[in-house]
Amino acid sequence: MAGSNTIDLNPELLAAATESKAWPFEEAKKIIERYKGTDFPETILFETGYGPSGLPHIGTFGEVARTTMVRHAFRVLTQDKVATKLLCFSDDMDGMRKIPDNVPDRAALEPHLHKPLSSVPNPFGDDYPSFADHNNAMLCRFLDTFGFDYEFASATQYYKSGRFDAMLLRAAERYDQIMAVMLPTLGSERQATYSPFLPISPKSGRVLYVPMKHVDAKAGTITFDDEGTETTLSITGGRVKLQWKPDFGMRWAALGVDFEMFGKDHQTNAVVYDRICNILGGRAPEHFVYELFLDENGQKISKSKGNGLTIDEWLTYAPTESLGLYMYQRPRQAKKLYFDVIPRAVDEYYTFLAAYPRQDWKERLGNPVWHMHDGNPPAIDMPVPFSLLLNLVSASNAQNKDVLWGFISRHTAGVTPKTHPELDQLVGHAIRYFDDFVKPTKTFRPADEVEREALAALDTALGALPADAKGEAIQNASLNVARRIERYQDHSKQSPEGGPGVSGAFFQMIYQVLIGQERGPRFGSFAALYGIAETRALIERALAGQLA
Repeated sequence: MAGSNTIDLNPELLAAATESKAWPFEEAKKIIERYKGTDFPETILFETGYGPSGLPHIGTFGEVARTTMVRHAFRVLTQDKVATKLLCFSDDMDGMRKIPDNVPDRAALEPHLHKPLSSVPNPFGDDYPSFADHNNAMLCRFLDTFGFDYEFASATQYYKSGRFDAMLLRAAERYDQIMAVMLPTLGSERQATYSPFLPISPKSGRVLYVPMKHVDAKAGTITFDDEGTETTLSITGGRVKLQWKPDFGMRWAALGVDFEMFGKDHQTNAVVYDRICNILGGRAPEHFVYELFLDENGQKISKSKGNGLTIDEWLTYAPTESLGLYMYQRPRQAKKLYFDVIPRAVDEYYTFLAAYPRQDWKERLGNPVWHMHDGNPPAIDMPVPFSLLLNLVSASNAQNKDVLWGFISRHTAGVTPKTHPELDQLVGHAIRYFDDFVKPTKTFRPADEVEREALAALDTALGALPADAKGEAIQNASLNVARRIERYQDHSKQSPEGGPGVSGAFFQMIYQVLIGQERGPRFGSFAALYGIAETRALIERALAGQLA
């Protein structure tokens, strides 16, 4: 997901790209339409924002990943003839309005409330000079790990270096126009005290939310009361910043941003950002509004609360590519971002990857892995799905990779940790995921009389199969057992012999009784990997009452 690599521009790909309905291409086409009839600027600027009020979470990464996908689609559609840049902008001059829940010593930060985040001491140690510097570094570390091609920008540095001075002076000149946009969006009480300018107090160092007594556009100053003392301050050089809504529009105008995506919580404010950008002489960028990420309780994830998954947590239990896939899929649909989404994301990634070589260019450009890997997906053979590994760990109580590899090597000839390093990595992820999330929730239940008869019949059917029977043969033998038991007959389906089909309740029962889980992967595949003898031993233990 680098964004700066050499890209494939073969004629078939280019033809398919112009017709593709994949959302990154749809967004890239908006940028092209933006300059229809005129020349492109020297560089098309893509921007993402980050609020370092807390440690970066996966939603932050998602903005960069998705924007990178749009950037790559734009490069393909323009045959890579237009320079592009991705700017990751940190709003680290914002005041710390509340102390995050997930810092080591909350009391130590109390004296620094409302100071710019770049002036708040680092609660995590002495390795970075400020809270913002620490969080910015955590963001960059992860983006670098993924190989993103980006330029990091700090609001504090931009304000203090004078990068925004010209726009701040223009904001003073057009103060009344900005206020005319902002005031109707506020309640009557807030209207009485609102100002788009937020001075940094020379006394306390805090970001002040105070009304302006005078704005002198010619002198470039503002006058306000600072703890009872009338104070006049230059608006340049980082002494003053803008409120967050005007700041959005000002930044777009100052930098010439062409594309920025943001969450649905910004959607109602987008028109405000756009109007202020236009007032300051800029042109609002193209937008893409994505739905929010939710925690397991359906609440919006928050950096300050620390709910939902962190970046490091996801990568403890799954390969990085699974996270990229999760970001690509259905960006306009609210999605739960919690541990139980990981196994499916892992297996879907390898399914898409396996399909890619067989697809034509139209299908490839709709395949998430093309967008995730900048048009160059790796060739990886993944012979065992993650969900199957999880059930294998569950059945075998494996505590280390060697145990799992004993099953895998027996079932899939020629597959070893050396020949399949990605599978070896996945084995480690499966053990960690099982230990932390599956094992604590495992609940075996005893089988009733009908289920005991069904399991005994299944044991007999498995015993009639050769020891090296494949998953399909095991699955068919299992279905034949279920078809003869009224409880598991599904009369809305038809068996190959014309009788009733099999209800999913049969396999659910197997996993509840034998594995202690509500569901699992295809039973035939599981039993083939685990081993027929081992599966029969598991049934024997269940019938003997040794599991529940």
